[in-house]
Amino acid sequence: MMKSADYWLGKLSKLRVDRASGDPAPHKPLLLLVILELAQEGLLPPKTLPLTPDLASRFMSYSTVVAKRRKQRPDVRFPFHHLSGDGIWTPLDENFEKSDDKRRTRYVELPSDFVLFANDPACRDKARHLLIAKYFRPSERIALYEVIGLPIPSDIEIEQNAAYKSAEDAMQVGREAKFRIHILAAYDYTCALTGYRLATISGTSIVDAAHIHQFADSRNNELGNGIALCKNAHWLFDKGLWTISDDFRVVVAASRFTESGKPDLLLGNYQETCLHLPDDRALWPSPVHVAWHRKTKFDRD
Repeated sequence: MMKSADYWLGKLSKLRVDRASGDPAPHKPLLLLVILELAQEGLLPPKTLPLTPDLASRFMSYSTVVAKRRKQRPDVRFPFHHLSGDGIWTPLDENFEKSDDKRRTRYVELPSDFVLFANDPACRDKARHLLIAKYFRPSERIALYEVIGLPIPSDIEIEQNAAYKSAEDAMQVGREAKFRIHILAAYDYTCALTGYRLATISGTSIVDAAHIHQFADSRNNELGNGIALCKNAHWLFDKGLWTISDDFRVVVAASRFTESGKPDLLLGNYQETCLHLPDDRALWPSPVHVAWHRKTKFDRD
């Protein structure tokens, strides 16, 4: 299935860049700007892009824009190889086998839909505006617009380009909001572990809509994968210090921690207690997700 322009713009908006120095490291977006330049000139290969002196020279020319904030001489081999981690392309060695080391990467295999995206003038300009707005300083942006030959956008347009979200990302934000709304309402803003409830007139609550099977792994925002937990209970649950039995009682990994404090705050005192669950059993946690948490996150030892 061919990936859409929105898909590729979403990829470009979420590059994994080093921010240790405060600003996003510019090497990946700079190389992508070079790739878009090759596409504009009709020089982008349809499938396999080699690491050539011409590519390195173009990259170095673009790198002069950020020379003042980079202490080390830029090396095209780094982004050429590591853009694979962003799902842009696949690195290959001299034998056209998949490469796992930047020192051996001599080619990259380009997805056909990425090539189509780069070769489309409208998509190419959107990609350039996004990359420049999101990953570069204001003075660098002006220089890059001049290099590429694009008119300098207004501050509002730059802000919009930098904040780009793909349709899938936007939908995910909506799904997460829906998950939180429905879980908290189902539990009446009450912690399933402690029975504590606190909600303010401003709309905040001490209770979180927690995922049972962690979202990063499951990508699941169904109500059966959710439970309402106050901040402490949520943290303890994610750490696997307590879990849920098949009959929805609390099971505590007492041997894994020490604690002290008032009785109502002590996790160990909740051993074998029943959870505070919604009246409607259809809104209770799914046994499948509960079993995943017991097996994957909980550990008595």
